Amino acid sequence: MGGVVPLSEHEQRQLEQIEQALYREDPKFGRLVRSSDPRVHYKRKLAQALIGVMIGAGLLAAGIVTHRLYLEAAGAGVLLLSLIWTVVSWRRHVARIRPPQSKTAQARSAGSGRPAAAARQGGWRARLMERMEERWRRRQERNGRI
Repeated sequence: MGGVVPLSEHEQRQLEQIEQALYREDPKFGRLVRSSDPRVHYKRKLAQALIGVMIGAGLLAAGIVTHRLYLEAAGAGVLLLSLIWTVVSWRRHVARIRPPQSKTAQARSAGSGRPAAAARQGGWRARLMERMEERWRRRQERNGRI
């Protein structure tokens, strides 16, 4: 109950048509809705980060060509920070749009012998450990049958 259900292609098209009609009828409302849409913020952050990457690469190249260490350092710093910002923005966006874990998946991971807190955490380490445990179980079953 209360889970996220993806829309079919037909429902998605209908929703887009309704949104377009709504935006045509009330442009002010359309701008307000678009400004609260997380996809718009993500695209804006991505564009800003890409501009930062280009500026950083330009500064780095200029520093290399002119043999100015401070330009190289500034370019590398801007480039690195822009790339970090891109990755962080992408991870936040993915976390926001990813549906929550279903109750059956939670029960399956809780029943695998891990503590309930680790099962709820659901981070990359927990998933890695779960895969490693599954591989270990398969190896043990294979070795026990031989």
